[in-house]
Amino acid sequence: MPFLTTDRKSSRGFSLIEILIVVAIVGILATIAVPSYQSAVRKSNRGAAESYLSDIAQRQQQFLLDQRSYAATEAALGLTAPSSVAPYYKITITPAAGPPPGFTASAQPLGSQTGDLAGQSLTIDNTGAKGPTGAW
Repeated sequence: MPFLTTDRKSSRGFSLIEILIVVAIVGILATIAVPSYQSAVRKSNRGAAESYLSDIAQRQQQFLLDQRSYAATEAALGLTAPSSVAPYYKITITPAAGPPPGFTASAQPLGSQTGDLAGQSLTIDNTGAKGPTGAW
């Protein structure tokens, strides 16, 4: 019965060379994939911050209609930074004094997010001007 016999050579497993080749291939793929993944994560975090800054600007316009001035804090607008923004950006609102009133809302990158846009802050002001150029 030839189908019951086992060949010792076929049941030995992988050779050291085969394992080293697989490890080298996985290492090369990881070297290519990890930076691309990190870049995609930073862009996603930036998108969340841009959305939140746009929400702040919209709420500021409503606050201006109600109070005849702009709010100086997120709390005055009834906002708190969402969990997708808070760990990666520090949000600040700076009201501009004088007639006419104005404000600038900015998102300063924190931690691993500082690699995005060379550490520049995202900004939006009462006129709708967004910065830095090309980031939005």
